[in-house]
Amino acid sequence: MGEQIRDELSTLLSRGTVHDPGIGFITLTRVQVSPDLALARVFYTSLGDPKARRETEKALGRATPFLRRQIGGALRLRRVPELEFRFDESIANQDRI
Repeated sequence: MGEQIRDELSTLLSRGTVHDPGIGFITLTRVQVSPDLALARVFYTSLGDPKARRETEKALGRATPFLRRQIGGALRLRRVPELEFRFDESIANQDRI
């Protein structure tokens, strides 16, 4: 289920369906879905400085309700999980090491 959500979100964000200029160039790395499908944690990375990262985080927060509706329609889920976007720190840690 996590891979399906990640694929659908990637498609929505890459096609420009979300018209928020705050969402920069991001890469969705993984999605963790809770066992009861109530919550989906979406991990992403983005290019840019910390200020751009904060802007991207705010823009994703604004776009979350729209993205949930789109995922529910595309995947035909009875109950669409809450989306929680988190910056993926593991990539930065790998680069540091």
